[in-house]
Amino acid sequence: MSSSRYLNFEREEWRLLRANTPLTLDQADLDRLRGINERIDLAEVADVYLPLSRLLNLHVAATQELNHVSATFLGTTRPQVPYIIGIAGSVAVGKSTFARILQALLSRWAEHPSVDLVTTDGFLRPNAELTERGLMNRKGFPESYDTRRLLEFLREVKSGSPEVSAPVYSHIAYDIVPDESVVVRQPDVMILEGLNVLQVGDGAAEFVSDFFDFSIYIDADERDVERWYVERFLALRGTAFREPGSFFRDYAPLGTDDAVETARTIWRDINGRNLRENIAPTADRAMLTVRKGADHRVTQVRLRK
Repeated sequence: MSSSRYLNFEREEWRLLRANTPLTLDQADLDRLRGINERIDLAEVADVYLPLSRLLNLHVAATQELNHVSATFLGTTRPQVPYIIGIAGSVAVGKSTFARILQALLSRWAEHPSVDLVTTDGFLRPNAELTERGLMNRKGFPESYDTRRLLEFLREVKSGSPEVSAPVYSHIAYDIVPDESVVVRQPDVMILEGLNVLQVGDGAAEFVSDFFDFSIYIDADERDVERWYVERFLALRGTAFREPGSFFRDYAPLGTDDAVETARTIWRDINGRNLRENIAPTADRAMLTVRKGADHRVTQVRLRK
């Protein structure tokens, strides 16, 4: 990666940029927010997330002031337009936990207490449609999403619409939940988390990332991400895979060796391939990249100048 466009920080250098930002989460909050096999602690929150929340707080405040200046110039009252943060990265790299912790921290700043989190999983095409199109084995690839609907959602959010609805996805059923939605009501900040949010397609006039005010890519060595995926798969055998209506219930009785082989096959044929072909090539489009080590802890941060 070229360093000319970026400022590169080792963990200790990045930690110092926290300044005097207070730690507003406790252990109970962290236990609720972190993923099933992620070993994140309050030191990680203090060293990595607090400097980031400080940076984003400054960005949000500057953007709010710019909107106010534009309204003054035009002599109009502008609707509240959310500041949108995009978070991208592989399956099992820790995007969801990262997004939840960031949401919790940002909502504790007085300047922007309303912070919504939306995942692009809700914009996956329903399983019936994916099956009809022959895309069930490419779920998570760019073509498996209803990108038109996602763009319409983002247009409405960025235009300041009072209420905008997004579909809901169930990881248990592995499908869109009929007749359910999450409603976004002009938050101060909205986080959009997903595999391909930094993706650009050939010939398209508009991309999801066009609506971002800030973007983050979570990076790690593919061998580590595959291991985390396998560990999560093994852990889910005794939890989510056993729940009523689980799409993966046939995997619950697998012995450890068979479960490991199954998880590695899924990674090889679907998730790893998607990472290499579609997700990793978008990393340089992010404004900030966090690099994780083998233990899930962030070791480096790269910020676009």
